[in-house]
This record gives sequence, structure tokens and C-alpha cells, in this order.
Amino acid sequence: MSPPVMNASAASAWADHVVVLPIVLPIAVTGVMFLLDERRHRFKAVLSLATVVALIGIALVLVGRAGTAPEVYRVGNWAAPYGIVLVADRLSAMMLLLAGVLGLCALVFSLARWGRAGPRFHGLFLLLLMGVNGAFLTGDLFNLFVFFEVMLAASYGLVLHGSGETRIRAGLGYIAVNLVASLFFLVGVSLIYGTMGTLTMADLARRLAGPTPGDLALFEIGCAILGVAFLIKCSAWPLGFWLPTTYAAASAPAAAVLAILSKVGVYVVLRLSLLLFGAGPSEGFGQGAILAAGLATIAYGTVGILAARDLTRAAGYAVMISSGTVLAVLGTGSDGALAGALYYLVGSTLAAGALFLLAEILQRGRDPVEAAQPVFADEYRDPFDDADATEIGREIPAGVAILGAGLLLCTLVLAGVPPLPGFVGKLAIFSSLATGAITASGWCLIAVLTLSSLGTLMPMVRLGILNLWVPHDGSPPVLRLSELTALAGLLAACLGLALWGGPALSYADATAQWLAQPQAYVGAVLGDAPGATP
Repeated sequence: MSPPVMNASAASAWADHVVVLPIVLPIAVTGVMFLLDERRHRFKAVLSLATVVALIGIALVLVGRAGTAPEVYRVGNWAAPYGIVLVADRLSAMMLLLAGVLGLCALVFSLARWGRAGPRFHGLFLLLLMGVNGAFLTGDLFNLFVFFEVMLAASYGLVLHGSGETRIRAGLGYIAVNLVASLFFLVGVSLIYGTMGTLTMADLARRLAGPTPGDLALFEIGCAILGVAFLIKCSAWPLGFWLPTTYAAASAPAAAVLAILSKVGVYVVLRLSLLLFGAGPSEGFGQGAILAAGLATIAYGTVGILAARDLTRAAGYAVMISSGTVLAVLGTGSDGALAGALYYLVGSTLAAGALFLLAEILQRGRDPVEAAQPVFADEYRDPFDDADATEIGREIPAGVAILGAGLLLCTLVLAGVPPLPGFVGKLAIFSSLATGAITASGWCLIAVLTLSSLGTLMPMVRLGILNLWVPHDGSPPVLRLSELTALAGLLAACLGLALWGGPALSYADATAQWLAQPQAYVGAVLGDAPGATP
């Protein structure tokens, strides 16, 4: 009977390390990628796909294990606040799964041609996912900065991937903006550490119980500076002017996976606001500013979609509206509305990613291919010269119908038309805000979100007619198998979110209730509550 006991013990030991796998697995595979010859496209593609599928499986395990207490992984078995801790709770597990699904579909789409358009695509792609996963899991601000920079460094390469003057111009502006954000991040973290003597989030929440007035003022200044850094990453107005131009210039799979980057900023603002300022001497700090930034971002994104003349820019503004909605709901202080906002965040991010992929296919025949100049020294000179015509695909009448149905579904989700996730999320927000004595901020948010839905629906219908009905001189859109598979995956995820809206909303509601109880998070991370595993 001893061998089965040993096997069960070994399985239990491996299960304790699941939390760290979303970081270790992609960076290990990335190291292998950079050692391989750049022309081994198929092997790299298979390796990347297997890695991302494994990441989705790990995220599903963490979502299933998310309960009343988070899983805390102490690196090197050093207890917080002296050691590095990774924390997997309901929110981080949900964001890991969202990043995995979006990453898998973008990667499958890239198999058609973008994965072969230049060097190091697969390595940068996995490195980006590693940085995103680390940002969602880390329990301290120092490692958040590390993962933040890894994520940004990989995104710089992905924005430039495919070459061309347009991408270089947009990429340089993107790099400059994010370097400024990193500077704000360092200044804010320095002030926080200088006043509180720790960077572990749970320890910060505990020490906030009794700081001196001078330390509290400096701490709040540091948090405000740190907040500016992440509002830049959220693409909040007026700091998010860079996003539509950058994402429109990037290749379709890069833009689709970059849609999760703005949600990293939203995640951090959510985490720190509710953990540090949910109660105590700084209760409600910055809440009004977050509400104003969220409302302004929704308004700016809506006006941007109304003015957009192509689908890629419209998708970029849709990403801004999604981020602004969550920020505005956070600013109202309503836990019930936050549950609807989390549900809406997932559906709108998936729909925006699908819209970037659709835009690539629909505009391929209309827009002339830019004569690309190499960005990297070993750039491929003719990346889209497909010798095998069977890999390109063929024109089929059903292709336009499939693309039209996909565009319609994306439009309905982003505009919040029933019965899709966009409507369900907004309805949950409205019903929570209207419960009891509704405040002026609640009425304002309801009005802005309603106008935003109308302002999104009209231009998206116009762009759909322009791309699908108006005759043009270019070739008809060609739908490749890998592109169809990627689109189907994202659209199926949107439909699944609607069909299983009850369980999804229940999960989002439990997540919002968990975030409203910062003492449970603090106790688990610092070892004062069950759920911490070495």
C-alpha cells in the first residue's frame, strides 16, 4: 500500500507549486526559443501552442481552486513580508484565464503568416504572457515592477513586429510613453518604501492601521504617483492618447494580445485601491479621481469610435471604453456594480481582441501593403511571400458571411445589446447602482454608459457596411483556416459567457465580495489565516 501513498503525496506536492507555473513555464520555454534557429517556424509554433494551452489548463485549475482564501506561494519558503510571495485568488485566477484564452487565439491567428513575418515572435509572445501572469500573481510592489518591465519590453518588440514606417513611428511613441510610466512607477514605489518600510501589499495594508500623519501624507503622495503610472497603462483619459494609434499600427495578433495589457493597469488599480484604501485612515483615497478618470475615458473612447474611419482604431477605442467602465464603477464604491464591471471586462476584452483580428482580414484587400524596412538586423526581407498557395487559402462566398456574422457579434457585445455579455454586465451595473438611494455619481455613470452604448453601435454598423457592402477595387477578403479558428475561439468565448452568464456572474459577485474584505487577504498572505501554502 505504500507506493500509492507516495504517489498521492507526490501529486499533492506538485499541486502546491501550481501557482508558480504560469511564470516559470513560459519563461523556460522562451529560453529554449531563443536558442533555436529562427527559421524553425513550425517547431516554435507547436511549442508555443502547447505552452499557452498548458497555461489555460493551469488557470482553470486555479479558478476551480479559488475559494474563500487565496493560495499563497512563498518562494524559497520565506514568509512574507521578508520573502517573495505569489497570491492566486479569485481575481488573479480570472485574469490569468482571460490572458490565456486571448493569448491562445492570437497565437493561432498568427500561424497564418504573422508568426513568420520576423524573428523572435514566439519568444516575445511567451515573454509577454509571463510578464502579464506575474503581474497578476505577485504579492509585492517590487516584483510588480519587475514583471511590469518584462511585459513592456516584450510588448515593444511585438508592436514593431512586421516592420514598416507606421509601426516604427507608433512604436517609438509607445516606448516613450511607457518609459515615463516606468519613471512614475519608480518614484511612487520609492516614496512608499521610504515611508512604510515594506513593499508587500498585505504588509502595507497592515501597517496603514497606525501611521504617523507625516508618513501617511507621503504614503498617499507615493500612491498617487504610482496611480498615475497605472492610469497611463489603463489608457485612462487624458493619459491614454497613445493606445488607438499604437494598437492600430501593430499586427493583428499583437494588437489582440496587447488588449490584455491595459487590463493589467486596471487590475493593479483595483487591487491596491480596495486593499489599501478600503478601510483605515486613508479610506476612499483617490476614489473621486478614479471615478472622474473612468467617466472621461468612456466619453473619450465613445467620441473616438464615432470619429474612427477603420476597424482597428475603433477596436482601440473599445479597449479604452472597457477600461474606463471598470475604473468608473470602482470610483462609485459599489461592490455589486463592481461584480457587473468584472463580468463586462471579460466579455469586452474578448470582443475587442476578436475585432482586431477581423479588421486585419477585412482591410487586407483594401489597404495597400506597405513596403516594410527591416527593424531587426536579421529581419526577413520578404516575409509574406508564400510559396505554397494552399497555405494562403482561397476565396469562398461563405467567408464574407462568416466575417459579417463575427463583426455583428463583436458590435453587439461592445455596444451592450441583449442578450450578450456586454448587456448583461451593464445591466448588472445599472441594477446595483439603482438599488436603494442612488447617488449623483451613479446617475451620471448610468447616463454615460447608456450614451456610450448608442455611440458604439452606430459607428460600428457604419464600419460594417463600409467593409462588407460597399464595393471597392481591392481583392475580396480571404479567410484562412487558422484565422477562422482563432476568430471562432474568441467569439465562442463571448457566446459561452452569455450562455453561462449565471455562474459567471456568481463568480464575479464572489470576487467583488472577496475584494471588499482586505483583512482576509492580509491574513492569508501574512500567515494569520488558512490558505497559505509553502
